[in-house]
Amino acid sequence: MPASYLPPPAAKRAIRKLGSDIRDARLRRGLPASIVAERAGIARSTYHKIEKGDAGVSIGIYAAVLQALNLMDGFADLADARNDPQGAHAALERLPKRAVLARKKPGSKESS
Repeated sequence: MPASYLPPPAAKRAIRKLGSDIRDARLRRGLPASIVAERAGIARSTYHKIEKGDAGVSIGIYAAVLQALNLMDGFADLADARNDPQGAHAALERLPKRAVLARKKPGSKESS
């Protein structure tokens, strides 16, 4: 049997914050946990795990809860290239220093 996966501390903190933010969003809307769980199609016990930031709950379940709270707008863009300055910087560093046209091989025909 494989060992249990334990996310790194930074990931745990982020998931706990997400759970807390979900709880706050539910309370701002004046909704009981049972209603949000029902709208997300999950058990109340699973919903309570989400509010506690349980890393063992699948990302799909978190997405269902965000949908139930009408908070999906930014979810699909979390890892979007527009939100990745580190990746953009790395891509810029890999750009060639100059552009070079491909030379024609001797004896090849030009295509018109």
